Amino acid sequence: MRSRINFKEKNLVERGFTLVELLVVIVILGILAAVVVFAVGGITNKGKTSACTIEVRTINTALQAFYANTNAYPPGTVVAPMLTALLGAKLISTATNTSSSVGAAYDGSGNYSATC
Repeated sequence: MRSRINFKEKNLVERGFTLVELLVVIVILGILAAVVVFAVGGITNKGKTSACTIEVRTINTALQAFYANTNAYPPGTVVAPMLTALLGAKLISTATNTSSSVGAAYDGSGNYSATC
């Protein structure tokens, strides 16, 4: 007949988890970590897209303010001189940049666009 193992009589060396139990816990933790990483990645992408959209709105608002002050839009159709003119008029700060926007375009008549 089989005898039951009395764990109260075992010493600390003989108590513990089996290798299978440890592997199951490690696999579960790995799956949870993967789910969290992908969830956070989606949140980060949404944040970058929102920041880009807000920058485009800020620059368009600054263009309208520039027009209200000078009765003309910044000259040219190149983005960099337009941003320099807005910065010189103190309508945008140096923190406003278009590094997150792709395909930024300025048409010279107060319309700035970028693909976020």
